[in-house]
Amino acid sequence: MVAFDCTRCGKCCASFGAFIKIERQLTSRDYYCRYGIKNELFLVHIEGEYADSQPSSSNEGEPVKGCPFMRKNPAGTGFACAIYATRPRICREFRCYRMVIHSREGHECGRIMGRHDLKTTDEMLAQIWKEKITPLPHNDDARWEKSVIAALAAHGYSGEPVE
Repeated sequence: MVAFDCTRCGKCCASFGAFIKIERQLTSRDYYCRYGIKNELFLVHIEGEYADSQPSSSNEGEPVKGCPFMRKNPAGTGFACAIYATRPRICREFRCYRMVIHSREGHECGRIMGRHDLKTTDEMLAQIWKEKITPLPHNDDARWEKSVIAALAAHGYSGEPVE
């Protein structure tokens, strides 16, 4: 298994974060929030480096776009989470890709995004995906993953699931 490596693109914060609503402010840095899809209540704490920033709020009745605790990364690349240590379970468990694909030479050449979508610039891999993997049954994820790894190996690629 390969360890998940977040690129800090902010896409998950923008999508899942739209369902995170502040229920009540306890202190200047502590809030009770609710994850609307599962109706889970959780306590968050804004971390030190973001202590001066307030959660995003709506402007003139417009809904907040994304998580109210998403910030531009101070390093200037991507986004950061102001509540990372106390983020909700959905954020802790989410992986935007489920498998990394390597070429025969060992270079990363693709990722399986979401449930069954391939992201690659490798034309040969894209063709193998279209012909050999797309037709595979999708009803059992564990079996599908094993079949994908076997199909990739038969063509000189290796697939490593993300933990």
